[in-house]
Amino acid sequence: QVQLMESGGGLVQAGGSLSLSCAASGSIFRINAMAWYRQAPGKQRELVASITSSSPTVYTDSVKGRFTISRDNAKNTLYLQMNSLKPEDTAVYYCNADILSYTGVRTKNYWGQGTQVTVSS
Repeated sequence: QVQLMESGGGLVQAGGSLSLSCAASGSIFRINAMAWYRQAPGKQRELVASITSSSPTVYTDSVKGRFTISRDNAKNTLYLQMNSLKPEDTAVYYCNADILSYTGVRTKNYWGQGTQVTVSS
């Protein structure tokens, strides 16, 4: 069974920084694309940033220049460094990954449980 577990959320003042981590565990053969999404109260879940297995990255416009996505393939871990945080970054942040397990025949898409990020003004 494959699981994604986020950590690192919390409360920070505007202009501050937070770092999120997402560890994948279980019977993992290969992890393809990984991504961070977020969902603010009353809003739809949106893509924040994504990274492929060879590390090309994509960012939503609102976080470009402030957030950095990275991954450690040896540790099956995804990271999101968030700098210059704004109140509008407040949301639950979710880890997402396309994973092929040793027991699977094709990749499946997995979600973490989410971690709250709150930015105060």
